Amino acid sequence: MSEGFTPESLGAKLEFVPGEHERLRRGVLGLLDIAAATMANIGPAMSFYFGFGFLAYTAGLASPLTIIAAGIAILFLGNTLSEFTKVMPSTGGFISFIGKTFGARTGVTTAILTGAGYIAAMASVIAIVGGFFQIILQNYNVGGLKSVPWIIWVMIFLAFAAFMMVRGISISTKLAGFFFAFEMIIMIIVSIVSLVKFHAHINFTPFEPKNITGGFKGLAEGFPLAIYLFIGWENSAALAEETDNPRKNVPKAVFTSIVIMLVAYTFFAFSTVVGFSDNVTKLSNPSIIPFLTVAREVAAVLLFFAFLAGMTSTLGALIAGTNSQARLLFNAGREGLLPKFIGKVHSTRRTPVNALFTFLGLGLLIIGVWGLGHIIGGHPESSQMSALTMFVESSTFGTILVLIVYGLSNLALPFYYKKHHPDKFNAFRHGVLPGLGIIVILVPLYYLAKPGQPTPFNWYPYIALGVLVLAFIYASVLVKRDPGIGERVGSIVADE
Repeated sequence: MSEGFTPESLGAKLEFVPGEHERLRRGVLGLLDIAAATMANIGPAMSFYFGFGFLAYTAGLASPLTIIAAGIAILFLGNTLSEFTKVMPSTGGFISFIGKTFGARTGVTTAILTGAGYIAAMASVIAIVGGFFQIILQNYNVGGLKSVPWIIWVMIFLAFAAFMMVRGISISTKLAGFFFAFEMIIMIIVSIVSLVKFHAHINFTPFEPKNITGGFKGLAEGFPLAIYLFIGWENSAALAEETDNPRKNVPKAVFTSIVIMLVAYTFFAFSTVVGFSDNVTKLSNPSIIPFLTVAREVAAVLLFFAFLAGMTSTLGALIAGTNSQARLLFNAGREGLLPKFIGKVHSTRRTPVNALFTFLGLGLLIIGVWGLGHIIGGHPESSQMSALTMFVESSTFGTILVLIVYGLSNLALPFYYKKHHPDKFNAFRHGVLPGLGIIVILVPLYYLAKPGQPTPFNWYPYIALGVLVLAFIYASVLVKRDPGIGERVGSIVADE
């Protein structure tokens, strides 16, 4: 029996099931595939290279403790995602879960918030793919190539990534997993060699709470930075439709990925602190990348491979992140929450090509608007127009919107189980843990939105509020025009 003519497709012709004719290729990914893709999306080298210096500046010598606290907080969120997936695995992820719980307006609003947040965050990754390659060329003084604008490299690497993603989820996921494995091996080797070389400075001061700058306040202020290190942990949920036995494998991938990243980040942070001889002033110098500085001190050849690890990390995060996050838009499109053309798949490869190109195109548009904004604002100097500046600014805004979605998902979990699966409701898993998840989300949200931050960060809370209001207005108009959205949201279950 051909793939295009099955009992399911016949049923779709006789009785229309929204989106049934636009299914992804089911069951082609295993647990290892989606776990590797999730960790590639997190991009440990990329995230740690550009995030740990800021974290050390905020939290001080005991910044590894902040990472541990953030990892535990992410585990609370992992519980929420896993509990939803056990009973309703969906390519729509948080959009389907929240919409199925609170109704059509909330579902459409969540779709826009999720799309805007992830596209803004991915725009930062798109930029740093070219920016980091430019850093490598400049570090090794590679002739005329070092002066090539980073946006040119962005276009080249983006074309490669898009080509791999359109070819199919299996090959692009395996490529992202290979990139992830390479970066992890290099970072582990550099960390071990660093500990051996600087063994005289090994001690437990990085794990003593008294060494957190400013005490609890320092821990809280560093918390958003530490949380950002884990962004992407939810990747596997959007791959549910293409995953074998998603009700079991997605939750396993979620917790496995979080735990591995928690242990790895803590180890990398400890070895980096040791490599700087516990000198927080040097460690938090904004003009350096701490891990690469340690690699340079250890051996020139390790520095070279550490640079390569950073490059594979950015590419892996771009491929894995876009694969996952574009599928959220794809599912919203095929269910009618977003324009329907987004919910189309390639006729033979079964990849959501329209969603992929829409996602990446909007990411490029954000970079263009960002650059134009700096020019109009009178800040066209190279330091303000660097890919690293774009990375920090765009990822911060995206994180605000994503955290709101995290919070809504935690709020939804107990209501969903009470409404749809009262016989399976567990007070601890479906009440206490998501409640703690909401609390831990409020901390980074407060520090990202509090008044008194420098421009443009002081604009972000108002822009986020504007996105929320516009999303709700759009949702209200759409639902009034198409009342059937309430039945369609979350209607396509991955393994049914």
